[in-house]
Amino acid sequence: MPVEGFTVDVKKAVGHRFEDEKVICNRRDLLLYALGVGVKEDELKYVYELHKDFAPLPTYPLALLLKGNDFDVNLFADKANSKGSLPGMPDFDPNKIVHGEQSLEIATPFPSNGGSFVAQKSCTGVFDKGSGMVIESTIELFDEQKKTLYCTMVSKSFVRGYGGWNGPKGPKAVAYPPPQRNPDAVETFASSSHQALLYRLSGDYNPLHADSELAPKIGFPKPILHGLCTYGACGHLIVKALANNDPSRFKSIEGRFASPVFPGETIEVYMWKVESNDPKTQGIIFAAKVKERDVVVLNNGYATIYKNSPESKL
Repeated sequence: MPVEGFTVDVKKAVGHRFEDEKVICNRRDLLLYALGVGVKEDELKYVYELHKDFAPLPTYPLALLLKGNDFDVNLFADKANSKGSLPGMPDFDPNKIVHGEQSLEIATPFPSNGGSFVAQKSCTGVFDKGSGMVIESTIELFDEQKKTLYCTMVSKSFVRGYGGWNGPKGPKAVAYPPPQRNPDAVETFASSSHQALLYRLSGDYNPLHADSELAPKIGFPKPILHGLCTYGACGHLIVKALANNDPSRFKSIEGRFASPVFPGETIEVYMWKVESNDPKTQGIIFAAKVKERDVVVLNNGYATIYKNSPESKL
């Protein structure tokens, strides 16, 4: 049902920069994240810290944001609101907010020992989509001295029901339709029945992914898998299949969350090589679907990998 009687002040919201946030992690967090997105024992360099080629998965920074500056569990509601409210926005029912799209672009390889970092978040867009509102946030992750940029992450959240306020529609989204040919690679992520319980230990403690009594109240028959778990699995499988499993070749990834995944389901990731705008990189269009239900769960996916391993910037 559409929500009525609210106001939006785009000028106050867009451009607002939140207070800088310190975030920390260690090698244990990197190992746990790899297990959470489905890495198995045959890829020890992601799950064994003494491996000669030990390295974090490139998508790890996406989990670091909710983990924050602590190694203990946290209350999701507190964490989600820790940076303060966005000026010009109405008070939302948090159950109406869904993660719509996500992108990540690497500037500097993430340190294999983890460390302390500074996340700088700003609102870069508020759009009226008729049935709801899209809020775009951009986060840049720096070292503690703010001299080294590690990555830029752009998240688009859809607020159901908060549309129709005659706001800007936003730019037309870039479409990445899969080519009309067989994929260049297909990889599988067989999630376990406890996959969400494992992935949440990387920092996203939203009860929706664990509480079997809460999930039906929000509209799901049971807890669902984190969208960023599926997203991280896609990033890992792209590197594994098309970058010779060299994480230093990973440059960027973007995609749209299309449907929820339930722990225990099998996710198939389809990948097609395409031209990119940068002659040094290979473009990859990808999509993920649940095998058991034949449902696409992540679409409009596009990633880039370096054609050759770049020199380390660390």
